[in-house]
Amino acid sequence: MTVRLRTTPLHRLRRRTAVLLATLVMATTVTTANATTDDGAPPPIAVEVLAGHAGFPDDVGVTFTRKLSGERREVIRVRDAGHLVVARITVQPGARFPWHTHPGPVVVSVVEGDLVYQQASDCVERGYTTGDAFLDPGTKVHTAWNPADAPTVLVATFSGVPDGGQVTLPTPEQPTSCDRTVANDRRVEPVGRDRVPGRTPHTGEVPGWSSVR
Repeated sequence: MTVRLRTTPLHRLRRRTAVLLATLVMATTVTTANATTDDGAPPPIAVEVLAGHAGFPDDVGVTFTRKLSGERREVIRVRDAGHLVVARITVQPGARFPWHTHPGPVVVSVVEGDLVYQQASDCVERGYTTGDAFLDPGTKVHTAWNPADAPTVLVATFSGVPDGGQVTLPTPEQPTSCDRTVANDRRVEPVGRDRVPGRTPHTGEVPGWSSVR
């Protein structure tokens, strides 16, 4: 990681502004993990904003490197790492995110349960479990789902989110290249303590997911 520090009166003013903005965001855009649907059941995917748009008062840039099985090592540089948004996401069994991207890299920690992450570029299903973390480069079209019979809880730190912008960018045309009709044709990459994704996901609505700011 590369970090460059610089503090000026302007940066201190930006910091105070960011704190005020974070307070407003948390007051107006939080979808709590305890919310329920009309029938009393928890929503398929619930998003709770823990820290909204915390901007760096200093000049901070980060560099990530990522090497996935079957892919070349990639370097992801973020010249301006702010603003940051931290969210707790609860994914019910079988619930799946629509295909989407992000403004910048996302560091995801699996606090509880299991998650399958899939990129449209290679369609490989990569499984993660409690205690695992992974890097989502953000700009690659991807989806994820809960393959287990219990809820999955994630904590995600979104970087490079524009001031007042969305943390998630919906993909207008949902990819079909990863659709599988024959079970044996599915490409599975066991990771995260060798847990292999095995449950066929269903797509649930994610109210407000792409509007979290």
